[in-house]
Amino acid sequence: MTTRLPHALRSDAADNRARILEAARALFCAQGLSVPTREIARRAGVGPATLYRRFPTKQALVTEAFADQMRECRAIVDEGSADPDPWHGLCLVIEKICELHARDRGFTEAFMSTFPKATEVTAGREYTVKAVTELAHRAKEAGHLRSDFLVPDDLILMLMANQGIRAATVSSQVAASRRFAGFVIQMIQASPQHSPPPPAV
Repeated sequence: MTTRLPHALRSDAADNRARILEAARALFCAQGLSVPTREIARRAGVGPATLYRRFPTKQALVTEAFADQMRECRAIVDEGSADPDPWHGLCLVIEKICELHARDRGFTEAFMSTFPKATEVTAGREYTVKAVTELAHRAKEAGHLRSDFLVPDDLILMLMANQGIRAATVSSQVAASRRFAGFVIQMIQASPQHSPPPPAV
């Protein structure tokens, strides 16, 4: 009995941590970052004290809850930056970043918020902004991007507008986001082609 007890405790702690993160992701996605930590604990089936033992601050919980999205965001900007055609790479980044944020309103809030202790979120945001800035500069030099497009100002403006998209289902919200991204791309192109944007559904 005594030899198995430490392992059982570790297993319980791991289960609690997983349930807390699952609950946090679901509630952040549905309600944004303003959801109370007590509600997250209730949804996870644990007490507030257990939540705070695992995640002493809300910043720590936010950082861990959105770790996968931050990694995906980095992969998107890396893919766009690696494209030999900077305009094509920038379009790819806009389309995929908008879709990523459309799937989870909590991630958009985390990405644009200032959490001094959420170092990984801050680092991910800074990495994204730096990469998009360099990509935009290359696209301007190639003559494809409007010279007055500003990073990070217009990038943040785009994400704020994308965050306002609301639909009954995630798939409908993503479809609307793709259409929105299509319009954004036409607006910032130096010589707009006015090709039809993606369908609304």
